[in-house]
Amino acid sequence: MLDPIPTSLTKQCLNDLVSLITVIVNASLSAGIVPQQFKQALVTPLLKKPGLDSNDMKNFRPVSNLPFISKILEKVVLTQLRNHLSSNNLLEICQSAYRKDHSTETAVLSVLDGLLVSADERLVSLVALLDLSAAFDTLDHTILLQRLEMTYGVRGTVLDWFASYLSERFQSVIVDGVVSASRPLVYGVPQGSVLGPVLFTLYSQPLSDVISDHDCDYHKYADDTELSKGASPDQFDSVQSCIQTCIGDVLIWMNSNKLKLNTDKTEVMPVGSASRVALVESECANIGGNSVPFKMSVKYLGVHLDQTLSMRQHIDSVCRASFLELRRAATIRPYLSQSATARLVAAMIISRLDYCNSVFAGLPADQVARLQRIQNNAARLVMKKRKRDHVTPLLKELHWLPVKFGCQYK
Repeated sequence: MLDPIPTSLTKQCLNDLVSLITVIVNASLSAGIVPQQFKQALVTPLLKKPGLDSNDMKNFRPVSNLPFISKILEKVVLTQLRNHLSSNNLLEICQSAYRKDHSTETAVLSVLDGLLVSADERLVSLVALLDLSAAFDTLDHTILLQRLEMTYGVRGTVLDWFASYLSERFQSVIVDGVVSASRPLVYGVPQGSVLGPVLFTLYSQPLSDVISDHDCDYHKYADDTELSKGASPDQFDSVQSCIQTCIGDVLIWMNSNKLKLNTDKTEVMPVGSASRVALVESECANIGGNSVPFKMSVKYLGVHLDQTLSMRQHIDSVCRASFLELRRAATIRPYLSQSATARLVAAMIISRLDYCNSVFAGLPADQVARLQRIQNNAARLVMKKRKRDHVTPLLKELHWLPVKFGCQYK
């Protein structure tokens, strides 16, 4: 039997490793150079969603695996970059991605709030969800560096560091254990890197000015852009014309900045009270020369929104997926401990109830009751109780807030 490593030796090794990483990071930042070894990525193609056709390359997302120390270096730079953007008020107000105190939930709430206010004013809003094709993979490095310098005041050694970070990058693809030959990455930022997503949001920030010029409301989350504009039903044609013109200018801006708007996946939907939406005569919009029919519902950042914002379709989706996971968990419950079952249920079911649960606040009681039944069944499964056993003591023991109070707390 091998002897264990002494604790003192383990601590010394960790201290030496931290010291070495600190030296590497400081040397890189001082010189404005990223070591070449940190710029070799191993790309693993992953399906964007389960069930998509694996023979269609468009359904894969190229996730880059990068050296561990390079991610530490990027994290240090990201922290300083965020501090610079925040202290100089350079952050975009309507961009919720990769920002402190912002999330997909704050983005959904912002969009939902604006649409509900318009509906309360007896207006019908036309909502457009723009979809970009391979957004992270087509960024032009020259444009990005110019934007960092001119818009965000990144100059000198710091700008040299970003130029080094973007230049001479290489990647290989691994599929079923087979690695391809290395190829240069002359466009885009690595998906899977620490800095890549934030650099994309800085790159695409001027798009907000294009949308604002048309007096449209908008909200962005990384490469997901929502824009809307409301009017009375008798003036809906002017709103539709405005949205179409706005998207046309967005197309022009994206073409000049090496981005591509996927008009086939762009969705358009009128939103308002049922009586007001019924007065809308149009059935489609002209997007990039294509006729895009109005949707009855759209999915924005994982939340289903319908024309009247009833949230019924979203609750249907949550219930359907949660009951499926409950049935799966029930089949293996006899082989799991109570604590293991609680962790499984929290990850697969309770997380669905908690995601964007602030949108459930104020909904009719019968809708919230459907979600509560899921939580009740989950609690009984964890505690091995019968269907008719009282659930309140179980929720207290598991420290689960009932759905209604969870919404209010959020």
